[in-house]
Amino acid sequence: MAETTRAFLVALLIALAFLFSEGDARAAAESGWRSAQHRREVQSLLKRINKPPVASIRSPDGDIIDCVHISKQPAFDHPLLKNHIIQMRPSKQPSGQVYDESNIASITQAWHQNGECPEDTIPIRRTKEEDVMRASSVRMYGKKMPDWRRISKLVSTDNPLNDVTTGHEYGVAYGTGDNEYFGTKMTINVWQPTPQSGDFSLAQLWISAGSYANQDLNTIEVGWQVYPAMYGDGSTRLFIYWTRDAYNRTGCYNLGCSGFVQTDTRFAIGGSLSPVSTYGGTQYELDILVWK
Repeated sequence: MAETTRAFLVALLIALAFLFSEGDARAAAESGWRSAQHRREVQSLLKRINKPPVASIRSPDGDIIDCVHISKQPAFDHPLLKNHIIQMRPSKQPSGQVYDESNIASITQAWHQNGECPEDTIPIRRTKEEDVMRASSVRMYGKKMPDWRRISKLVSTDNPLNDVTTGHEYGVAYGTGDNEYFGTKMTINVWQPTPQSGDFSLAQLWISAGSYANQDLNTIEVGWQVYPAMYGDGSTRLFIYWTRDAYNRTGCYNLGCSGFVQTDTRFAIGGSLSPVSTYGGTQYELDILVWK
């Protein structure tokens, strides 16, 4: 009986070992398939958003700036923009606003140290594989996370400061009313804060209309941000964001999707800004104008 029991236990252990081994192999194969599939998705995204450059400039901060022909930028992947006529200068200006290219700001970008983009091209920060791999998924790369989207409700409440958003701290100045608005302007100080791990910091102009309730919230956002999870470093970077359906299917950071047409050849959206303000030292400001 004892020999029979031992033989049964040995057979059972062998069967279990085979079962676990087969399960581990199946899990490893599935993980490998998912990894290969994920990498294919990453490469497909990179091929779509990184357009063939006329020239490329390696920035001292590690970025690669691609000088892409203005007509080949990601915006023109959208079917509705296929025959778009690029307007290089605004046809109208706000009252009192003068369009003067000679008024060059003292704030520059690091890549300027190593060159400039040729005429008829725009500078685009090249998206690297590691940038996409840091995102929660390929689909979510360059998009706001769901919990971050709730901050947008600040602008739709009677008192935005009463709309507590868990996990975020913010200071807000806002304006509401029944008047028809065509744009706004703001000046923000440029700093380089050091966010804790997993955090980010920004200062921005945020224009919105519509609502979350109707899923028609549309926003235009522009400013600077320090966002290590997005860019892989702690640099202060120029950014834009937009959405027209409450951050559901449309919108993205910078030039990561179709929608925003860039004409300026000097600044790379998503590129680092320098110099930045220092406590008790020189202050640097960024003037932002959004105008329809």
